[in-house]
Amino acid sequence: MTGLFNKKSQAIFWNNNAGAIQRMLDYDFVIKREIHSVAAIVAPTASRKFELFFYGANQIKIPVYVNTEEAVKNHPQAKVFLNFASFRAAFDITMEALKLHHFKTIMITAEGVPERMARLINLEAKKQKVTLIGPASVGGITAGAFRIANIGGTLSNMMQSKLHRPGSCGLVTRSGGLFNELANIIAQNSDGIAEGIAIGGDRFVGTTFVDYLLLMEKDPKIKYMLMLGEVGGTDEYEVIKAKQEGLLTKPIIAWCIGTIAENFSGSVQFGHAGASANSNLETARSKNMALKESGFYVPETFNAIPETIHQVYQQLLKDGVIEPIIEPEIRELPVSQRKSKNFICTISDDRGDEATYAGIPISSVATPDTGYNIGDVISLLWFKKRYPKWATDFFETVLKTVADHGPAVSGAHNAKVTARAGKSVVESLVTGLLTIGPRFGGAIDDAAKYFKYAYDENLSPPDFLMYMKNQNIPIPGIGHRIKSLKNPDKRVEGLKNYATRFFPQHALLDYALKVELETTAKKDNLILNVDGTIGILMVDMWRSLGYAESEIDEFISGGTLNAFFILGRSIGFIGHILDEKRLQMPMYRHPFDDILYDE
Repeated sequence: MTGLFNKKSQAIFWNNNAGAIQRMLDYDFVIKREIHSVAAIVAPTASRKFELFFYGANQIKIPVYVNTEEAVKNHPQAKVFLNFASFRAAFDITMEALKLHHFKTIMITAEGVPERMARLINLEAKKQKVTLIGPASVGGITAGAFRIANIGGTLSNMMQSKLHRPGSCGLVTRSGGLFNELANIIAQNSDGIAEGIAIGGDRFVGTTFVDYLLLMEKDPKIKYMLMLGEVGGTDEYEVIKAKQEGLLTKPIIAWCIGTIAENFSGSVQFGHAGASANSNLETARSKNMALKESGFYVPETFNAIPETIHQVYQQLLKDGVIEPIIEPEIRELPVSQRKSKNFICTISDDRGDEATYAGIPISSVATPDTGYNIGDVISLLWFKKRYPKWATDFFETVLKTVADHGPAVSGAHNAKVTARAGKSVVESLVTGLLTIGPRFGGAIDDAAKYFKYAYDENLSPPDFLMYMKNQNIPIPGIGHRIKSLKNPDKRVEGLKNYATRFFPQHALLDYALKVELETTAKKDNLILNVDGTIGILMVDMWRSLGYAESEIDEFISGGTLNAFFILGRSIGFIGHILDEKRLQMPMYRHPFDDILYDE
């Protein structure tokens, strides 16, 4: 690949600089990029998993991660790292990115990175052959393909500067502001730029003038280059050396700003940290003279640059090196049509002729002949993909197992009492559901959480028991009021048998059964109960399906396991409610003799 970027290049953006990200996406829309240029955002203090931006008139989600490693893992195609951290954090953030050995290009926007740190960054970047833009850079652009953040200015300025499509010039500057000015000047006097970089204003930048010009020399899109140097440093002499050695053969227009410095009695710094001459060799006048003597196109003054560009461009056009450009169509940015959404839905869509579940039309799911069961619907709407049959059958097994445990449990009791008060099915159901929590149903969540922790930490069963004792927490999922080793729970036996037959692996269940050997040795009824079995097998199921541990932890903490209990138990609650309605039972009043009155 020639050039730094193309229309498939994607970046990971460190620091949620919303304005800069939106400008990149606006440019994507105008040039008709099919892939968004920003793949992900890294924001260590973020509390959200994504941020909303506009692509045209439509809102899109850009995922947010707490560290760069996680972002790279989920977006391996993104080879550009845009570091928008402050100068205090820029070094650490860049070195962390380099340690991943993943990125091809890294840009640092911070100005004033300590010189010792800048040298260390440069050393590591060169070792890995990473193109390092900056520090103190506004970035770069491959016209019509990829724009870094704010380079080029406003969108209207970019269109005026013909940055929506490639021209013939390669532009390299130190200054971001002058980059924008020169891009406009080049557009007015030629067909625009093909690629441009603002290398950064600090004294020690990563990739230098000569590095970029050598890249542009190899890029067939670029027919000539323009380099804008400045007073201070000796990088321009490396460019002269490359030309003398025959490594740079394309026409190069060159000018170093800061010629006025010789009119001052002492050393003067012009804006950038590196824009200060420490010897005669580093003055702008000396550099311009050396460039002219070496065969570069050097105008007499900065104001003469437009005329020089025009001359070089016209000659190349006349020689047939450059061909006239057919202007592509661009899209108008529909800013007036933008409207932020109040809700986000990723599981279903009711906008078309037929509503869908995770992209599948309901008619393709609903009837028995489609091959989908209720477990499939759960997997589509809860997990956004269709699970294999052994997993969806397990869902249904769980729902049937937890549907009803009799009228005496608190949820069924509340539902029945409310129904007898003349309330509707909905109102009665809600009163039953509201009892579900830490003491009723919550054991499924906690069993999954604690058994998973113990297994992942390689705790032996005795060590796990001691850990829970030290936490002063009864082991969730262990123990039953009636059932014991002598009177086993057939629901648990059924779940265990199903997992043994159909699960690809059930390592956590095997571990839990070893824990059960320890607990039942103490007391006969400290068996693995139905709640514990369900929670443990859910973890085994997700591991068998290839979920990452972080995703499984998220399912558990988000209440997914409790959702199965809620769904299944709703079936039983409704049964009890309808039973009360059918029997036309009167208003319930609790008997006096069942209450201890203690005045």
